[in-house]
Amino acid sequence: MSELSNSLEVSTTGLRAQAQRLRHTSENIANADTPGYRRKTVPFEDVVGRGEIGGVRTGRVQLDRSDPQRVYDPNHPLADETGHYDGSNVDLVVEIADAREAQRSYEANLKIFDQARQMSAGLLELLRR
Repeated sequence: MSELSNSLEVSTTGLRAQAQRLRHTSENIANADTPGYRRKTVPFEDVVGRGEIGGVRTGRVQLDRSDPQRVYDPNHPLADETGHYDGSNVDLVVEIADAREAQRSYEANLKIFDQARQMSAGLLELLRR
């Protein structure tokens, strides 16, 4: 029974990590048009060590260091003398792809969780007989 509960815990760590990744991806998409906004990324770290069962956790949120897009709009209040201002460095195509990947990973972890739960229920049913 211990291995089944460990698999539940491992899939739970994956669910939490992918949920946080989706939150930051949606924040990036929401701020794609915000001048000066830097894309946020969340690194994943393996959880393996003394007394730990394994899994994944998120590291510290990091800001993408790529250059912001230069936008030409002479009427914008942040525009310099050439009519340009620094936009965000968010690429919507990349963000949508990241969101899709995080969604699929979340669904896979959810299926693993459900399978482990069903196996635990089946084992308990067998033990009752």
